[in-house]
Amino acid sequence: MPADQSFDVYRLPEEHEAIREAVREVCAAKVAPHAAEADETGEFPKASYDALRAADFHAPHIPVEYGGAGADALATAIVIEEVARACASSSLIPAVNKLGTMPLILAGSEELKRKYLTPVAAGDAMFSYCLSEPEAGSDAASMTTRAVRDGDHWVLNGVKRWITNAGVSEFYTVFAVTDPTARSKGISAFVVEKADAGVSFGAPEKKLGIKGSPTREVYLDNVRIPADRMIGAEGTGFATAMRTLDHTRVTIAAQAVGIAQGALDYAKGYIQERKQFGKPVADFQGIQFMVADMGMKLEAARQLTYTAAGKSERGDADLTYFGAAAKCFASDAAMEITTDAVQLLGGYGYTRDYPVERMMRDAKITQIYEGTNQVQRIVMARQLLKG
Repeated sequence: MPADQSFDVYRLPEEHEAIREAVREVCAAKVAPHAAEADETGEFPKASYDALRAADFHAPHIPVEYGGAGADALATAIVIEEVARACASSSLIPAVNKLGTMPLILAGSEELKRKYLTPVAAGDAMFSYCLSEPEAGSDAASMTTRAVRDGDHWVLNGVKRWITNAGVSEFYTVFAVTDPTARSKGISAFVVEKADAGVSFGAPEKKLGIKGSPTREVYLDNVRIPADRMIGAEGTGFATAMRTLDHTRVTIAAQAVGIAQGALDYAKGYIQERKQFGKPVADFQGIQFMVADMGMKLEAARQLTYTAAGKSERGDADLTYFGAAAKCFASDAAMEITTDAVQLLGGYGYTRDYPVERMMRDAKITQIYEGTNQVQRIVMARQLLKG
């Protein structure tokens, strides 16, 4: 390999940079203007969804054969990062569409893929992921939602909690116990439709952040679905859930990077304009040290996230470690960076007149969902110590 090409691995391909520019342009014009309102009202930002759908950024990961854009894992991460830079709630449109559909992509039959990925790619439906329950959060294998075989159907009963975009999404990947004696190997995955009889939703949760993305309980009351809506073989649902999270933790890392970038960008502009003691705040060394640390942590998080995205695309054996590491590091960094952004704006940073307090509240959830950062550290340690 010529010496000049050997460094290409450390540079984003031109097509990925072009995707970033395109997403940033759409977000600046049609997503960012709705971010504060979505946070204030707690309503799903439909205008942002329409803009992302029109530009094919609502579910870019779906393969071309199902009508999708066929974006690779890195391109998808960049889309989510750029949307999150403008509006964290809106970034959960492409992120959760990937989370909900990934079990089908990994383990679903060709018929299921064609039936359910196609409308998501077209922007006619969204897809959510139903793993957590009131008494089964970090310990997902202790779920109690049941699916009982009845002829050529399955009947589902149970409650799923903390379901992102519940009520807005048309389709749901639901994990349920099909063999109570087998613990994690007795869990299977199914596609449930919002229109199925017996499906209902709780009231929207009153959350600290990402308020424009509805989070609700999903109730399954004798939901009877055809047997061919099982994703993969019976008893493989938990393994599919964990494989899915290996891939989608990268998208949460990307979301965290985007939130942090938005906060740093705003804070940089503010401190260069704000004057105290006769000069811009940015001229004070203490402030410069803060900004330097914010930028350093952000870039480290971005590089780890992009590395994990590459491993996701290739299906590398160490994806489990890198997915957990990227999600954990990037979300911790985002929490620090957004908190520092609030500090840099002083009293103004603490008010809703400026966006950094929203970004700080939005960043917090990235340390919690798709596995708390305590769980990520357990995952990493097990990967490092095995063998």
